[in-house]
Amino acid sequence: MAKYKYNMKKNKKSYGKELILDLHNCDPKKFNRRIIKKFFKDLCELIDMQRCDLHWWDDVGVPKEKRDTLPHLKGTSAIQFIVTSNITIHTLDILKNVYLNIFSCKDFDSKKAAEFSRKFFKGKIVSQTTIERK
Repeated sequence: MAKYKYNMKKNKKSYGKELILDLHNCDPKKFNRRIIKKFFKDLCELIDMQRCDLHWWDDVGVPKEKRDTLPHLKGTSAIQFIVTSNITIHTLDILKNVYLNIFSCKDFDSKKAAEFSRKFFKGKIVSQTTIERK
């Protein structure tokens, strides 16, 4: 069951939080379906989330002449649905960047999730924002 925080000052319920994380100088060898699937599995175990459907958007199965080649487009995107919302990742192969969003109405340790992601992709955190959803 999801855990909710209650804001006594404003008398409003929190509907969760979202971690928005930008990683640069990552290892692009980790930007493939097999490794990203492992990342989702390990991350969900770490932050105690139950995984559901996983969906991909990338060049797998796309003819070579139709594949993205621009630095800001070439990469893998995926959304891992979890019981309490979703985790979205976008990797950019040429730029060696990872963009990650974790949104859940169940509380989680955003600092632990960010540090795990940094280590997993061997990158540098350039932006980390956690917001409470109301």
